[in-house]
Amino acid sequence: MSQQSQATSILVKILLGGISVLIAAFFLPGISIDGWITGFLLAALLILINLTVKPLMILLTLPLTIITFGLFLLVINALVILLADAIIPGFEVNGFWWALLFAIVLSLINSLFGNNLNLDR
Repeated sequence: MSQQSQATSILVKILLGGISVLIAAFFLPGISIDGWITGFLLAALLILINLTVKPLMILLTLPLTIITFGLFLLVINALVILLADAIIPGFEVNGFWWALLFAIVLSLINSLFGNNLNLDR
């Protein structure tokens, strides 16, 4: 894949991810996003975290993930959302359970868009 098409792919993923984030935040009262720019910054940060920090978290919690038949991955997704909450001003999550629900809704919306915020493809 050429660098230009790779850059276009990244921008499309950020655009679709930002739209997904804004839609999910609209439906969940425990999630607050100041504006559309914050939504797109959040999508870009989630892509970055999913490429760097999340694989390490999965590796470190692998025994627990196996014992819970993979359900602990939902907890990791919620922790990623809470990490993004701590980093991005203008993005507020009202606790762990809202982060968990946001991660689930965001996954569903991204699957409808065919965009999983990973750059592997």
